[in-house]
Parts: sequence; C-alpha cells; structure tokens
Amino acid sequence: MARSLVFLLLALASALSTLSLPAAEAHRDPSIASLITRQLFDTIFLHKDDAACPAKGFYSYDSFVRAASCFPEFGRTGSASTRKREVAAFLAQVSHETTGGWPTALDGPYAWGLCFKEEVSPKSDYCDPSNKEWPCYPGKSYSGRGPIQLSWNYNYGPAGRALGFDGLRNPEAVSNDSLVAFKTALWFWTTERKPKPSCHAVMAGKYRPSKSDLAANRTAGFGLVTNIINGGLECGIPGDERVNDRIGYFQRYARLFGVDTGPNLDCQNQKPF
Repeated sequence: MARSLVFLLLALASALSTLSLPAAEAHRDPSIASLITRQLFDTIFLHKDDAACPAKGFYSYDSFVRAASCFPEFGRTGSASTRKREVAAFLAQVSHETTGGWPTALDGPYAWGLCFKEEVSPKSDYCDPSNKEWPCYPGKSYSGRGPIQLSWNYNYGPAGRALGFDGLRNPEAVSNDSLVAFKTALWFWTTERKPKPSCHAVMAGKYRPSKSDLAANRTAGFGLVTNIINGGLECGIPGDERVNDRIGYFQRYARLFGVDTGPNLDCQNQKPF
C-alpha cells in the first residue's frame, strides 16, 4: 500500500506540473513533424524530384526532420503561429536559393524549390585568402552547396566544426549527404554572426535592434532575414527581383501553413549589414 501511495503521489505531482504550464507548452509536440507533415512537405515542394531538377531525390523529408531535431530551438519557440511562420520563412529562403522555377512553370514559379544542390557555374572558388582563421584547402571550392547554398571558406569552416565534418577539406559533403546539407542550412539559420542576429531570432520574435540597426531601418520581419542572408547584394534596392522571389515563396508557404506573413516583407529601405 505504501509503495502504491508513493506512485500515486508522483503521478499527481507530474499532472499538476503539466497543468501549470501554458497550454501551448503543455501540448507541444517536440518534433518538427508536428508542424510540417510529409504530405505538407510534398505539397510545398511539388517538383523537387522531377527529372528537370538536378537535385532529384536528394532533399528528402526524412533528412529535413532528422536535421531539424538537432536544432531544438528551430520551429519550437513562441506560439503555434510563430513556429509555423518560422518554418515557412526558412523553407521560403532555401527555396529561392535552390529554385528551378520560372514565371510560366507548371504550378507557378513558387512550386519549384529544392531543385539544385550546387551552385550553377560559380564565378569563383569563394576562397577568402585574408581569412586566416579558416584557411582554404588547396584545390577546394567553397561555392554554394545545399539548401542555403553555403558559400565561402569562412562559412564552411565553422559549419563543419559545429556539425562534425571537415568543411575546409571536404566541402563536397554538403552536396553529397542530404542530412549534412539540411544541417548546414539550419546551422546558418540559427547561428548569430555579430553584428547580424540569427534568422531564427528574427522570425521567433527575439530580435532586439541596436542603435545602428534602428538607424539603418533594419526592422524585424522576413525582409530582415533576406538582409542577413544576402543583404549586400539585394537590400536597399527598390523592387529587386530576387527579394520579390523570396517573398513570393514565403507568401505561398504561409498560406499552406495557415498563417500570415507578418510585416516588413522586403528590405528595400534597409541598409545591409
């Protein structure tokens, strides 16, 4: 009887501790699959496995879910709407980076994300020889690879160290292993690089602008994420087609997730970092 009473009290204490949590926390599924099912993933990426896509068969749902499980903050911060919006924003940005769509494409241009796993006709080997912390390895190219099109030795090096592969000597791992590929994209998304905040902090509502951010009009929203990713080439330009392409993906994905996009979609009035 005494042992049964102890078990009963422990069960009651556990139940009470769960009741004390906010409802959104108490019922939150820790898996990213609770936000994006395989069916929704396939609906978002209607054509990623078409013969026309060089990355056919590479970007699998299972690899995405496994990679996301290594980044517990991704898609698991804030309300259900905030979490869905972040996942939609991430998928929109990687879709632009890997797109195979065009204006008259089947099902529209925004149904063709994850079509490429490597940069087409890179303009250089993306080696910054002045970076002594992450020196380039002879004969290696650090051109765009994976969902976020990871580029430059100073990104491959720290990504590899964080994720357990040699990014400087074996950058090809990003385009040879879909799990590694998704991990590099999520690493880039969740990692702060001062003075840039992380993309995750922006979409999860944790971004707090500095004085210089306010002076540069770097307001929170999807446009700031674009600024973080490629602001030097795309931001501060009214009506830039690349920015509009990113927005188009985000708008479609937000509708599929059943959430609004939030404010500040573009970065045309923002100064790059």
